[in-house]
Formats: sequence, structure tokens, C-alpha cells
Amino acid sequence: MNTSFRRTLKTLSAAAAAAGIVAAGATAASAHVSVNPDDTGANGYSHLTFNVPNESPTAKTSKLEVTLPTDTPFTSVSVKPVEGWTAQVITGELPKPVTISGTTVTKAPTSVVWTADEAHQLGQNQYQAFSLSVGRLPAEGTRVTLKAAQTYTDGSVVKWDEESAEGQPEPQHPAPSFVTTADDGAAATTASASPSAEAVTRTAQDSSDAASVWGVVLGAAGFVLGAAALGLVLAGRRTRAAGK
Repeated sequence: MNTSFRRTLKTLSAAAAAAGIVAAGATAASAHVSVNPDDTGANGYSHLTFNVPNESPTAKTSKLEVTLPTDTPFTSVSVKPVEGWTAQVITGELPKPVTISGTTVTKAPTSVVWTADEAHQLGQNQYQAFSLSVGRLPAEGTRVTLKAAQTYTDGSVVKWDEESAEGQPEPQHPAPSFVTTADDGAAATTASASPSAEAVTRTAQDSSDAASVWGVVLGAAGFVLGAAALGLVLAGRRTRAAGK
């Protein structure tokens, strides 16, 4: 085996090992119960999608409970149906009254529980997505934490309730969360204050059309003047010829 061939084998082995490490890391990261909001704008509504993988090699996932915030409660919660799973929105008393849009709120949805029938429990290498429509979202910069509890058919419960600290490694069971962003209304105001792309396009098109019309007019005028000049030249020649 020559030196070049050995170097090639070492390179391929190192690449394969690195790929394996990356794949393992990606699998570990994606194994968490997570939440993906389709909109994070403050004071608006959002669809929240919880991705729930089954992590047990021997048991199935049979239930998921998501705890909703009570310090910044949602006054509206709707559940997207999932085949084989029943969903229950639980409403309860808040720890303390909260003022939302000028109204004092003492009760609100506090959790959502999904329970699977036997045929739809999650087995090995399976996951399920659960969706909620919620609103209104709290003020910009608020971290919305949605702690979850995943129940298995062997009776074990995995709680996804650990909050991440800034600058610290991610905990083993992080709670699903997201941070609200600027009020969508501000973006709408900005959009209304400046011309839309359609308006700009239309203005450019109108300018282009006007330029085209003027081009035709000027071209026609040039043709008429040219014809007139040619007529004068020919008339002058005929006059000179007659004088001779």
C-alpha cells in the first residue's frame, strides 16, 4: 500500500467520522419537544406547532400536555385536530388578575392536553406535530415559555420544563419557547407611509408608456418636417430649371 493511498484512506475515515458526529448532534438536537410559531409579532395571533418525537426504545408516546403562560395569558386558544388524538383545552383561574387591552382577565386557558388512542400512539422513530392557534401575543421582547410533559405507555413522564440560561449550555430537557418581536402594526404603518412595490411599478410603467407616446409623436413630427424640407428643395430645383 503506497503512501498516497494510505493518506487517502485516512482522509476518508476522518471525513466519515466527522459526518457521523454531525449527524449524531443533529439527531440529538432534533429529539427535543420544540415549538415553531409562524408569527411572533406582539399583540397579534400566531399558529404554534409543537414537534414531538418518541425517544423511548421500548414504550410509545400516548399523551402530551402543554402548559400555557399565566403571567401573559392567551385569551384565545384553538386546537387543530390530529387523527387518532383527542384534545382538551383546560381553562382555569389565573394566579393574579391581568389587564389585557384595558380588560381585567381572571380566567384563561392554562393548558392543552392531547391523548392518543391505542392505534395512533407514537412508536420508535416516529414523531407527531400538534398545532394551536393562540392570541394575543404579549409585548415585544417577551419570552413565551410553554412547558410540556410527554407521557409514555410504560408510565414514565418526561418533562420538558428546563429554561435555558444565557451563555450556558442547553439543558437536557429544555422547555419549548420563543421571543415576541415588534408589533406587526408598526410594519403596516411603515408600509402605508411608503409607496408599495405595485405603485412604484405602476408609476414606472406609466412613465415608460408616456415616453413611448412622446417618442412616436416626435418621430412623426420629424417625418413631417423632413418631408416638408424635401418638398422645398424639389420645388427650388424645379424653379431654377424653369428659369433656365
